[in-house]
Amino acid sequence: MVNLIIDGKPIKVEEHTTILEAARQNGIDIPTLCFLKGVNAMGDCRMCIVEIEGRRGFVPSCIQTAEEGMVVRTNSPEILEARKIILDLILSNHHQDCLTCTRNGNCELQDLCVKFNVKKIEYKGEMTEHEIDDKSPAIVRDFNKCLLCRRCVATCKNVQKIGAIDCTERGFNSCVSTTYDSSLNDVDCTFCGQCIEACPCGALKEKEYTDDVWEKLKDPDVYTVVQTAPAVRVAIGEEFGMPIGTNAKGKMVTALKNIGFDKVFDTNTGADFTIMEEATEFVERLQNGGTLPMITSCSPGWVRFAEKNYPDLLGHLSSCKSPHQMFGAIIKSYFAQKYEIPAEKICVVSVMPCIAKKYEASREEMEVDGLRDVDYVITTRELARMIKQANIDFVNLEDGNFDDPMGEATGAGAIFGTTGGVMEAALRTAADVLEGKDLQKIEYEQVRGEKGIKEATLNIAGKELKIVVASGLANARKIMDQIKAGKADYHFVEIMACPGGCVVGGGQPIKNSKTRATVDVRKLRADALYSIDEASTIRKSHENPALKQIYKEFFGKPGEEKAHKYLHTHYTPKAKYNI
Repeated sequence: MVNLIIDGKPIKVEEHTTILEAARQNGIDIPTLCFLKGVNAMGDCRMCIVEIEGRRGFVPSCIQTAEEGMVVRTNSPEILEARKIILDLILSNHHQDCLTCTRNGNCELQDLCVKFNVKKIEYKGEMTEHEIDDKSPAIVRDFNKCLLCRRCVATCKNVQKIGAIDCTERGFNSCVSTTYDSSLNDVDCTFCGQCIEACPCGALKEKEYTDDVWEKLKDPDVYTVVQTAPAVRVAIGEEFGMPIGTNAKGKMVTALKNIGFDKVFDTNTGADFTIMEEATEFVERLQNGGTLPMITSCSPGWVRFAEKNYPDLLGHLSSCKSPHQMFGAIIKSYFAQKYEIPAEKICVVSVMPCIAKKYEASREEMEVDGLRDVDYVITTRELARMIKQANIDFVNLEDGNFDDPMGEATGAGAIFGTTGGVMEAALRTAADVLEGKDLQKIEYEQVRGEKGIKEATLNIAGKELKIVVASGLANARKIMDQIKAGKADYHFVEIMACPGGCVVGGGQPIKNSKTRATVDVRKLRADALYSIDEASTIRKSHENPALKQIYKEFFGKPGEEKAHKYLHTHYTPKAKYNI
């Protein structure tokens, strides 16, 4: 242990603890900007500077290790003045369209300016000008707002192990960019959106489609249908001041109906269809010598990663569409026919925790008979902005229910939103099929939790099945390299692009660095999904009565020709760079 004094307070911490960590552990606030716990600690922005008695100048507390006998000051007049000057210099090269910025009210730079009473810019001068990159269907990159904190770079390079962006040039010309300053659309970006979650301001954001959705809602000739992913309901409340992990499903449904959607459906039902098709495909491969291991294909960021980095292994991916794409195809086929609504007049809007879903919906494969499965994808954040725009008092809304018949879902569909959830839901159905009976043990604790890679061996119907769950693309790369080298003997693999799964997807409410350092956001949201599952009357996808009826009336059996037409797809190798 190390003893030191911070702002007159005696403190004892473990060796190798930084001054910043020591202060936070003892309730002393030191402002940060470039620091992101476990991701980025470089001391670049200098906002976290402190004074150490006996030393000249200031030191960045995020990288300075606490030492025995240190006397530290975090808030002397000199430090406060220096921080104000640092903010002034940052602002002197920052586009200040704060009122129209998507991060207005949730911006770490804005918060610091309020905290340090920055009212005007003293150091005015030349500003860099960069073209906004909005070519991709998922991410908008605006370097004119970049703070050069490098949190996005560290996330992409060190957490996801992609490295699509990095800092280029030097001095005043330094900027975060891509290879040859190309669009994110044309480099090895997977659109996972974790860079957006890491960004402290508005330099990175999702491609917004709320205006397009409002236009469809106003058109009397368009029948607008909205579906919401499982992870959205346990995060949307945070945008309205509710505790992290609150299940706000009922209020979300009521808000969507008040906004004006003709039908409000549950993507969990789509997840149940995905399990029916995926479990059927897995059993078919297992029993008839198909390509193993079979790998889930629900995460479009992961699929794009595989197409760019492992084109020779695409045969391992399940041919199933993701739940919201299946759901869109069902709406424009079965639902349209049953309720005699012209399919070409139906607009399907998906509310997703993931910005890669925007890219997925735009893929040329995602249509049947010339009709797009999904017309627009908006994130949890975009839905919150629409609710606020409609002047809806979200917190005080009465709870509503999803519309029938596409609002009836199982607990298995709910857990899709967290890492291991797709695997667990698929096993509940596959095990029943292989065993030929209704199994009572349906929780698979082996695939739950926050570990990046979770392996297990299960005995089902006398077969030893080896499964693995990986979340985050760095872990996906490890698994794929093993498969490519012939060193993996897995039967079934689940991969999610975002570390922790959809509950912390790139389209979820953004938490500042201090919250991320002190609260396990992933666990709180995931626990809420598991609670939904536990409270569900039906917890296996194949027991969903609405699903059974639709198969009987329209698709026939899972995996048959009609189901393949609407609910399955294919993947193609893609070049890493299109420059």
